[in-house]
Amino acid sequence: MKITKQEKSWILYDWANSVYATIMMAAVVPIYFSTIAEAAGQEGDYWWSIATMVAMLVTAVVAPLIGAFADYWGYKKKLFVIFLIIGLGFTAYSAITLSWVGLMVGYAVSHMAFNAGNLVYDSFLPDVTTRDRMDKISAYGFAFGYIGGSTIPFIVSIALIQFGDKIGLTGTLPIQISIGIAVVWWLVFSIPFLKNIKQTHGIDKPEKGIFAETFANIAKTALKIYHDKRIFYFVIAYFFYIDGVGTVITMSTAYGTTLKLDATGMILALLVTQLVAFPCSIVFGNIAKKIGSIKMLLVAIIVYLAVCIIGFIMGFGLEESWFGVETALVLFWILAVMVGTVQGGIQALSRSYFGKIIPPDNAGEFFGFFDIFGKFAAIIGPGLYALTKGMTGRSSFAILSLVILFLVALIIMSVGKKHFGSEPE
Repeated sequence: MKITKQEKSWILYDWANSVYATIMMAAVVPIYFSTIAEAAGQEGDYWWSIATMVAMLVTAVVAPLIGAFADYWGYKKKLFVIFLIIGLGFTAYSAITLSWVGLMVGYAVSHMAFNAGNLVYDSFLPDVTTRDRMDKISAYGFAFGYIGGSTIPFIVSIALIQFGDKIGLTGTLPIQISIGIAVVWWLVFSIPFLKNIKQTHGIDKPEKGIFAETFANIAKTALKIYHDKRIFYFVIAYFFYIDGVGTVITMSTAYGTTLKLDATGMILALLVTQLVAFPCSIVFGNIAKKIGSIKMLLVAIIVYLAVCIIGFIMGFGLEESWFGVETALVLFWILAVMVGTVQGGIQALSRSYFGKIIPPDNAGEFFGFFDIFGKFAAIIGPGLYALTKGMTGRSSFAILSLVILFLVALIIMSVGKKHFGSEPE
């Protein structure tokens, strides 16, 4: 399959922004934040979950509005640039602040902009490729995101953290430089997208009453989603399972830090996740072409169920002194590989399947609702984690509570099975 210039540029933005997901959301910064927060007498994983929940809530509230404006001719690219600038700016702020509160604010605001930018980026999928190529192009985006933005800067960051003191980088400098690398990488590899991607589907902007018209369009889209049972059941199931996926991503290292697992061991395990995710994302797209996206999504949900259960065993075993930290770290590595096999696939197929079942001229608006389901869901996961941790005092029960999200998703997918039917080409 020959990939067009526009498709390559779209894929490359996943390469660009994945560095944020790895450095700021999944690996380096969560461990750094937990460390400095606990040094200040705070529970790192608790406040990290709160910051994530707030970022998701704000994004969720404005997502339909962002999507609706993105559908107007000439607006989609402008919105993308605005969110890119905000994301880069507050990520840079996170690199220079030495306060745990400042770091939490930098993370929360940059996370909001990262999410909003991704909403607009996703809505460009119908603009850059055809319906029958969406699964593969979406999968390539996640795959190259993992092998590029999630791996190369990650390796450099590990080297800085481990050996920085040998070249005079002491204290927090290696981590601050790692965040700075994330900013530069994100910016540089966004250039092809900014240069080559154009909006090819859209609707005319009203001559007056733009806000009234926009809110009216949002209401119409909500009704369309409700009446189209294929879209409706899919986004409700997505609401639950993507919440679990996101919470596993954002809470894994904070959870491990609370259990006193070795930080270097966890970071290396997450590097393995990225390396495994590269081929597995492409494989997911290829298999989905043969047996269907829905079946592959079900497989991924079941794997995540197993991840949560093993994660619980890891934490509970430590809390009850069934085994030591070394055994728990081995389990963490097993979990890292398991997540790597499905993480890119479940995200890529969710995006492409939704892109295939919506009208391309209103892609922004529909992806706005797609995003609101994902972001409002992402409030539940960290909130459920924090609530369970607060009630039980145990992180192991907090991670086990995420099983609920995947079970509900499986039930909804089963109930809505008759509406999915044959998949569009």
